[in-house]
Amino acid sequence: MKVVLDSNIYIAAFASRGLCASLFELCLDSTTIIISDYILSEVSGILTEKIKLPSSKINEIIDYLQDQCTIMQHSSFNKRVCRDSGDDNILALAKDSRADYIITGDKDLLILEKFDSIPIIEPRAFWNIIKKKSQSPE
Repeated sequence: MKVVLDSNIYIAAFASRGLCASLFELCLDSTTIIISDYILSEVSGILTEKIKLPSSKINEIIDYLQDQCTIMQHSSFNKRVCRDSGDDNILALAKDSRADYIITGDKDLLILEKFDSIPIIEPRAFWNIIKKKSQSPE
């Protein structure tokens, strides 16, 4: 299963020990996480400007993400899909990588519910899906 995690999931995962941190670890174990240079740049910027982590820690995080996730490039849309044009990068990455899910806490993405038949869901909903699959006999 391939998933695209929105930047806000990574920020929450590395800024605190909550659901997003657990979800990220679960995704590392049970999915292929697709990431892009755009997401890496956004995560780095937010960890620097808003979370105020030291640059050495941010470099460790970015190196870790590059090592653990599958980095892909994506195309651009001819016209804006989301209110926030940055969110179009998430949608384009999911479409081009043929992701099974987009996981986000961003209301501008969540309101779409699906994009190109890819479900857009909150972290808790994806957590429940993965846990249910892991408990099902194969």
